[in-house]
Amino acid sequence: MQMTDLIIKKRDGGELSREELAWFVRGVTDGSLPDYQISALLMAMFLRKLTLRETVELTRLMADSGDRADLSGIEGIKADKHSTGGVGDKTTLICTPLTAACGVRVAKMSGRGLGFTGGTADKILSIPGFRNEIEPQAFFDNVNRVGASLIAQTGNLAPADKRLYALRDVTGTVENRSLIAASIMSKKLASGCDVLVLDVKTGSGAFMKTREDAVELARLMVSIGEEAGVRTSALITDMDTPLGNTVGNAIEVEEAIETLHGRGPADLTELSLALAAEMVHLGTGDALTVCMERVKTALYDGSARKVLANLIQAQHGDHGVIDNPGLMKQPRLNASICAEKDGYLDKMDTEAVGRSALLLGAGRARKEDDIDPSAGIRFLKKPGDAVQAGEPVAHLYSDDAEKLADGTALLRSTMGYCSAKPDLVPLIQARVSREGVEEWH
Repeated sequence: MQMTDLIIKKRDGGELSREELAWFVRGVTDGSLPDYQISALLMAMFLRKLTLRETVELTRLMADSGDRADLSGIEGIKADKHSTGGVGDKTTLICTPLTAACGVRVAKMSGRGLGFTGGTADKILSIPGFRNEIEPQAFFDNVNRVGASLIAQTGNLAPADKRLYALRDVTGTVENRSLIAASIMSKKLASGCDVLVLDVKTGSGAFMKTREDAVELARLMVSIGEEAGVRTSALITDMDTPLGNTVGNAIEVEEAIETLHGRGPADLTELSLALAAEMVHLGTGDALTVCMERVKTALYDGSARKVLANLIQAQHGDHGVIDNPGLMKQPRLNASICAEKDGYLDKMDTEAVGRSALLLGAGRARKEDDIDPSAGIRFLKKPGDAVQAGEPVAHLYSDDAEKLADGTALLRSTMGYCSAKPDLVPLIQARVSREGVEEWH
């Protein structure tokens, strides 16, 4: 088999066979194929698109390119949740204990973040003493005993994706639904979960800028999951506005804890409950309305908060943060942005908000960069809120004066004001399952 034959076949609109895709993924993984030929085929896939069969086969082959997590040491159904990325998205820290408190186990493996803020595995390291790298048996024991565990991704999961993603990033072939779906779902299939709930973002702070694109991506990923025997559903959610009132690492952990105390922002609470209800629904088969009542009970009776405290303690963290988030690292410096005029805060460039957090030190521009856990943004006002000139609308935090100045300048430039209250889209827009797409009510 020759790589040029695959490139020409796909370039001319042909459909690659399973054998051809297997040969390609093997060459990507073992290094026998050069970057320039891989990039050429990626461009052909990008322009000519992949069929559903090609996408499913590619995903399975990528999932099999490295280790497959064996979660047989964990009792019962194992649930997972994945977000396509957003600004202020700390729902994993909330829906994980909510789901576990309702009897569905969550064995969560998260990667390190690259971009606006750290990933979940980085955020939770803001808790003093917390270890996100533990031995597999300890991971299994914690899930069996506590109901959930949050660790950094371990093993050699989907190594083909690592190389393909790096090449897509530098060859202009990222924005392709099939390649995005294969990248996400190959890692999820390799992680060994039984049920998977996807939070597919749409809007200015999301990869999918339109609802239509987000729905099509969700349908594709649900199809891949169901084809592989993983019960899968997705929610289409807005990312024209940062989720919750905070963006950062320790500051997001604090907000997640506040939410588990029943004092969280309305949008963050709504989405966390919806995602947890989906996880419980897929894990138990019970009606979604019944599962929603269960997760609400777990939130407001304190049982989910207790799960998080036990999870933190089991992984050597200081569970005192549940009642005293000030135990986490606090920033040395802060600045405020005030409203420039009377009126309403207008729609926000959420991607620019994320870049502001990155400038403050809350994220990574390169994988080797260090994260400042105390850096971040707290919004006092969000789009649609009335403001008066001179009223604070956001506080920013950093340990570095230059970073604080840069982040503040960028965030200020993203904020617009209007005289009439702007129309905002709903937070949760649709649900996608194997039965199809339905509007969210």
